[in-house]
Amino acid sequence: MNKTFNQEAFKQSVLENLTVSLAKTPESASPRDWMLALGKSISNLSNSQLVSTEKALEESAARKVNYLSLEFLIGRMTGNNLIALDIYREVSEIMEEFGLNLSDVLEEEMDPALGNGGLGRLAACYMDSLAAQEFPAVGYGLHYEYGLFRQDFEECHQVETPDAWKGPEGYPCEVLRPELSQKVGFWGEVEAYTDEKGKPRRRWTPGLLLEGRAWDIPVLGYKNNAAYPLRLWESRAIEPFNLDRFNDGDYVGAQYPSLEAANLTKVLYPNDNHEQGQILRLMQQYFHCACSVADILRRHLALGRPLDSLSDFEVIQLNDTHPTIAIPELMRLLLDEYGLEWDAAWNISSNTFAYTNHTLLPEALESWSESLMGRLLPRHMEIIYEINAQMLKDVGEKWPGDIAKLRKLSVIEEGNHRRVRMANLCVAGSFAVNGVAAMHSELVKTHLFPDFDTLYPGRLTNVTNGVTPRRWLKFCNPALSALIDKHVSGDWAADQDLLKQLNELADNKRFQKAFMAVKKANKQRLADWVNKHLDVELDTDAIFDVQVKRLHEYKRQHLNLLHILSLYHRLLNEPGFDMNPRVFVFGAKAAPGYALAKDIIFAINRVAETINADERVNHKLKVVFLPDYRVSLAELIILQRMYQSRFLPPAKKHLVRVI
Repeated sequence: MNKTFNQEAFKQSVLENLTVSLAKTPESASPRDWMLALGKSISNLSNSQLVSTEKALEESAARKVNYLSLEFLIGRMTGNNLIALDIYREVSEIMEEFGLNLSDVLEEEMDPALGNGGLGRLAACYMDSLAAQEFPAVGYGLHYEYGLFRQDFEECHQVETPDAWKGPEGYPCEVLRPELSQKVGFWGEVEAYTDEKGKPRRRWTPGLLLEGRAWDIPVLGYKNNAAYPLRLWESRAIEPFNLDRFNDGDYVGAQYPSLEAANLTKVLYPNDNHEQGQILRLMQQYFHCACSVADILRRHLALGRPLDSLSDFEVIQLNDTHPTIAIPELMRLLLDEYGLEWDAAWNISSNTFAYTNHTLLPEALESWSESLMGRLLPRHMEIIYEINAQMLKDVGEKWPGDIAKLRKLSVIEEGNHRRVRMANLCVAGSFAVNGVAAMHSELVKTHLFPDFDTLYPGRLTNVTNGVTPRRWLKFCNPALSALIDKHVSGDWAADQDLLKQLNELADNKRFQKAFMAVKKANKQRLADWVNKHLDVELDTDAIFDVQVKRLHEYKRQHLNLLHILSLYHRLLNEPGFDMNPRVFVFGAKAAPGYALAKDIIFAINRVAETINADERVNHKLKVVFLPDYRVSLAELIILQRMYQSRFLPPAKKHLVRVI
């Protein structure tokens, strides 16, 4: 219980937000109105913590983590924040006084559409862990208007519609920070000049300037009064609306900068199967990096710290290759804006960046057209050439005369259409490169980047992925949490080592029975959801076989489908074949321009229709594809599958690398 929490004052705050901000009475308010009023009251508490935490960070000499990711799949924040503030029970009582159930009110919150798959959920879990353990951190992402998309199925086909996640009233858990705005340029020309000291310099004059406006979502630490910002950049026009051109009938020209700005942060991952989509996606990546790097430098210099000490106080973690352009962007600022020489700038930059790799497939590693990057970011392309030249000099010294090694490690992929290899640039420009699990990291060293591991011994390392127990157990699985509370001394949500106490109960029949009752009830919740939304009845005594993740060929949902078809065939054609009843559950979105992935969704839905309607087998086998997979749906799916092997996995307290 939070002893400093004033329950009566909070109740009045909710009422005031309801009547003053939303112009509703308790009698006329809808459940969503109550959610918004509650969210605003919680936001007042979290914003206060954000201000005090920022002040403490300024006074701290600890090295700060700046986590750059194009995705943060954070899920609904209100309920999670109540747990972090340790006021869930008290607020539940307040809602009861208003004649409401807190769980019903929380259901009215929409998932922030800021991510898609595991990469975004990893970023969200890391931010939660950093805040819980009070490792100074700032998360940097984009403030998407619609995120990816809202997914429905029509005749088994995926149908995409805009995901207006903020709603008409706005999102109560975020706060606008206009004083942190940054300017970002695109296109333009690079010219040579001589500075006042007679040294040759380069100057980039962009052809288009846009503004990055900051929105902060406080990420609350668990019961520690800490709140670290998830800072999301929204694109805005700098040039004012041109009234003269508008009055002359040039309606598009009068608003051109505004239209460009609006498109930039409209959606997550715009289709890149055409040139305009590729341009927009690369613009997104640079916009994200330029705003974030400028903000990091602003904070560092505002504290009176010298530029050459940047890497002593800041680390920039690149979550996959999407933020790679942050490397040449920091170099551009150090070289062109602050006048450093190459070696000094590279010493700062290469000791500031770290890179998390997410895929072992060479064909899945991101690359960009050299021509496109040269046109959109001409100065950055020059810097990338120089980074590559310096790195290839090291390669030549390590393997004299080995052209194959030069070609393999080069940042520039040769061919008729040369491309910039973003992963190679990350490895060349970072002090640490990690996978997300021990086996993954080992394969990065031995299969993906073995030559880089030889060239830069010790640079490739491991950081094991983790999930936050606050959301994925305490919040979304309250029944199991309550059972654990009865048998574990101490706050296990803050220190998972305490869960080892449950090992003594692994063979306890009474505990096993209680545990399985929780699991059965959770399976029933999922079955009820499926019955309500898909009109499919599920047997909760069946094995639930779940595959939920982004829909992609290499994620192998189609192989799972082949397995289902094999079982279906055997049930129909092998008289001696029998199996435990099994329900296959899918959840995934396919990128709108990814035809094969959408075909896989169609195929799974068609097979589900056939099997579920076949009375010969549907008591043994069923298939459901849950539409619009998101964190709140994942919470419902995953909680019924938690901790099946001897109840609990080995405890892991630290989910982030101490830098």
